[in-house]
Amino acid sequence: MSKQNSAGIPLRPLGRTGDDVTAIGFGGYHLGLVKDDAEAVRLVHESIDAGITFMDNAWEYHDGRSEVLMGRAIADRRQDVFLMTKVCTHGRDRHEAMRQLEDSLRRLQTDYLDLWQVHELAYDNDPEWHFAPGGVMEAIDQAKREGKVRFVGFTGHKSAEIHLKMLSYGYPFDACQMPLNALDGTFRSFEQKVLPELERQGIAAIGMKSMGGGGDMVKAGVLTAEEALRYVMSLPIASVISGIDSMAILQQNLKVARNFQPFSAEEMQALRARCAPSAADGRYELYKVSARHEGPIGRAQHGFPAYREMRD
Repeated sequence: MSKQNSAGIPLRPLGRTGDDVTAIGFGGYHLGLVKDDAEAVRLVHESIDAGITFMDNAWEYHDGRSEVLMGRAIADRRQDVFLMTKVCTHGRDRHEAMRQLEDSLRRLQTDYLDLWQVHELAYDNDPEWHFAPGGVMEAIDQAKREGKVRFVGFTGHKSAEIHLKMLSYGYPFDACQMPLNALDGTFRSFEQKVLPELERQGIAAIGMKSMGGGGDMVKAGVLTAEEALRYVMSLPIASVISGIDSMAILQQNLKVARNFQPFSAEEMQALRARCAPSAADGRYELYKVSARHEGPIGRAQHGFPAYREMRD
């Protein structure tokens, strides 16, 4: 029988770190979409009480509001959660990264992070910028030396090839976050290209965008929310980060997690094949094929106009 916590949520090893994490995590971006602060804090509390304790966030989510809300929620529960946030330098230097780390620690009301990840690899030259002298990877090393960060990783949703370039440096990352869903399985696939390399290097895979980021693939009837989550949880991953912005979504995720049975290889392939026609043009994974999901700071650092300026 697979390992579970006392609330019945499956636990998975975080790669070679020795830590276990819940197979579903709480997405920080969607936390910032909750209009009422008290309701946002209550959602985090309810999630922790129900056994979902992997907390995702990023320095730039909603100009810091997501971290502030999560900090309020975990102030008296820090030891109950595995806390992750992301550094959003987008090519800026080590000093900016360390400044952001101090911001994140203050907002999250903690003196250390369980996992700190380089956020949003979206451009072909991002790995070179990150590993350049004076770049963010020097801040990653400094933060580990100073005990402010336990584990480190990187994230992105644009291109499997950019992820592979980041991995080619041979840095001992602990985790890597990327989009994984039943449509990704046949379209510009992180599952097919990146997951095997993570397994080879012993790096924990963290899934995101199990429903495409906004749930459009579910709303269109391509697959159900349960199928979407179950598919990603059936992959060799540590956790899948899911946006939870209401009690209804929390209950949906809890039901899938507590009743989780992995799809067989045959069932996985059947679901990929069923979804392939909807996957083929990227309409449900716009983060791969358009600039719509590229943050304005990252675009500015690369000399590109903000997405809103390119419409029409």
